[in-house]
Amino acid sequence: MSIMSATHSLKAQNDYLHGSFSREYQPIITINSGDSIKMNTIGLEWGYSHADGRKEKFESREDEQGLGHPLIGPIEVKGARPGMTLEVKINELIPSWYGWNVAGGSNGWHNISLGLSEVPQIKLDWELDREAMTGSTQIGDRTFTVPLTPFMGVMSTAPSEEGCHSTIPPRYCGGNIDCKELVKGSVLYLPVAVEGAMFSVGDGHAAQGDGEVSGTAIECPMDEVNLTLTIHEDLTLEMPRANTPSGWITFGFNDDLNKATVMALDGMLHFMQETFGLDKTEAMAIASVSVDLRITQIVNGVKGVHAVLPHGVIQQISNK
Repeated sequence: MSIMSATHSLKAQNDYLHGSFSREYQPIITINSGDSIKMNTIGLEWGYSHADGRKEKFESREDEQGLGHPLIGPIEVKGARPGMTLEVKINELIPSWYGWNVAGGSNGWHNISLGLSEVPQIKLDWELDREAMTGSTQIGDRTFTVPLTPFMGVMSTAPSEEGCHSTIPPRYCGGNIDCKELVKGSVLYLPVAVEGAMFSVGDGHAAQGDGEVSGTAIECPMDEVNLTLTIHEDLTLEMPRANTPSGWITFGFNDDLNKATVMALDGMLHFMQETFGLDKTEAMAIASVSVDLRITQIVNGVKGVHAVLPHGVIQQISNK
């Protein structure tokens, strides 16, 4: 007998929030495979600013050193076991009315190289128009406007390693991927490393360029995040994979950009071998004329690269 899927609603509160990853954290809710979670998320500054001027502050329920992104979770999925894959279908993402980003004034390697480490940090406040899907900010007497493409910066299962782990660098089980392709309609596939998967989500972004070069996107709370979580028992992945409106995506994360590139490309070659029945050399030849390599981000400790195979770019015709 099949189990009917359900939608569970969560409202961001201290009891649901944590700012690091650990396999020891207890779940805030346990759901069945195929269930959906509808929730809101708070801002990167661990707060929420209301349009009328009221401000709310939040705290982690865990006793953590070096608090990172405010994440809702963990969410336990019944039947999930190490070696399986968690499918995260992104049904809806609605940003709040405001966001912000900063630039300069920090000692990141790229800021040092660009001469921006010693200058005063600037902060831009953005007003988000959810009907026009644009964000606007003031610099001096000018208004700058960009289109909004909301996505979640952090989506992750719990790592299997002992201890408490930072939310800043992405890893094999997901985390702070910061890939702007993961918009509404996307499906993210994450390796399951612990019993129950223990999924967490946070770090809303209203808009970001590939690279996230200043260290921040338009950081914003999300008034609605709706995700469906499904377990795949017969799919085993070593790294995250995604099916997005723009194409299939594989990821690589490493301190060395070359190594991150090889990881992303190797994942794509494996996907192409599975999908098209090619050997690895054949897949490499086809990839060279169809796959795009993009720098996901350069600011999260390890660098990220994603390989994109656009939908429909490869057509097959049997000559038999």
